[in-house]
Amino acid sequence: MSVRIKSVDKNSIAQRHRIEAGWILEKINVHEINDVLDYQFYLKESTLALQMLDDSGKRRYIIIRKNADDDIGLNFETYLMDSQHHCKNKCIFCFIDQLPRGMRDSLYFKDDDSRLSFLFGNYITLTNLTEHDVDRIIEMHISPVNISVHTMNPKLRVEMMKNPNAGKSLDIIYRLAEAGIKMNTQLVLCPGINDGKELEYSLEQLGKLYPQVQSIAAVPVGLTKHREGLCKLELYNKQTAGEVIDIIECFADHFQYFHKTRLAFAADEFYLKAERKIPEASYYEDFPQIENGVGLWASLRSEFYSALEGDSGELSLGGERRISLATGVAAYPLLTELSRAAEKKFSGLHIDVREIKNEFFGENITVAGLIVGQDLVKQLKGTNLGEELLIPSVMLRHERDMFLDSMTLDEVQSKLGVKMTVCDVDGYELLDKMLGR
Repeated sequence: MSVRIKSVDKNSIAQRHRIEAGWILEKINVHEINDVLDYQFYLKESTLALQMLDDSGKRRYIIIRKNADDDIGLNFETYLMDSQHHCKNKCIFCFIDQLPRGMRDSLYFKDDDSRLSFLFGNYITLTNLTEHDVDRIIEMHISPVNISVHTMNPKLRVEMMKNPNAGKSLDIIYRLAEAGIKMNTQLVLCPGINDGKELEYSLEQLGKLYPQVQSIAAVPVGLTKHREGLCKLELYNKQTAGEVIDIIECFADHFQYFHKTRLAFAADEFYLKAERKIPEASYYEDFPQIENGVGLWASLRSEFYSALEGDSGELSLGGERRISLATGVAAYPLLTELSRAAEKKFSGLHIDVREIKNEFFGENITVAGLIVGQDLVKQLKGTNLGEELLIPSVMLRHERDMFLDSMTLDEVQSKLGVKMTVCDVDGYELLDKMLGR
């Protein structure tokens, strides 16, 4: 496969060699270029032999000599340079299968593309990988790879993922470990299916692959109210969530004794469901899986109190400041605590923390990242929100302009009649936004 150049950076090496937008890059040093991973890997050579087709269809050969780390200034249409790989699994817990009808088309696409794992940290199941893909990962030593494992029992994995290749693809984990490729692994747990003894087995098998397996995250299955015709699954409750925590902490304590790392962590949601205190920030070491909701609560709390302690104590705007802060059910207790701490330190600051129940997906969904615009409008319209409403950035897509239900930030802001400010999940920024900075 060859790829078309979208643009050439001004004053770049490529421009100096008179390479133009619209040309097609076929090979670098006899290696075919199929996507950005090939391009970035082979670009590291100090001498590049580029095989290209110009606009007229004439094949050109260009030799470039540069420092190994230098970019040459070529840009392409997409990171992948071709179509995104669709997931071939039919997992019993798949969240996308639980989406209501009528949402924007992009939300129904099931991604299982190894290239996005390397580029953006997406998790993959390995079931889409070909022998060529595995060989390329090992040859390029692309690391880390983020893997949705769910269970190390091959037979159970096939049953859970409804893919006959799901069990066999576990062999790739062992091949990657043998080649020295680092891996972060994820277990989406379903009560009575892959927890209990099966969880113990998965932890044991993944632990044997340390240090190549550098982290294990256990997260609870998320169930929306839109599960018509899908496999019957249960939610975790106080008892069953506690049992998961006990298994993981027992494994982690034992592993830390011998290897100086816990390796495995339960998601914050397990602690909240079990009504147990979430560990302090130090427990999570370097927060290897914070994007999976593992240690997010502890990190935000620790950052916020550090920011509060180091602040000068002067309210930046002076006088009275009344604002609101919207969040999901899960984070409501923490944000209430942090808001009260800020009010105590800053005279004149008043924060009304609003707990938003998820009516769109169902009240079993409690995380802030799945709150939609229409729920914000329905539950907040007509109420006194003060001079500003803070919302976490996780409620919006990457561009920070649209909620999952396709309502835009501007639309919600207009309907609520209040200035809305987006805040990263960061304790220092949260304090600044509370203070109007």
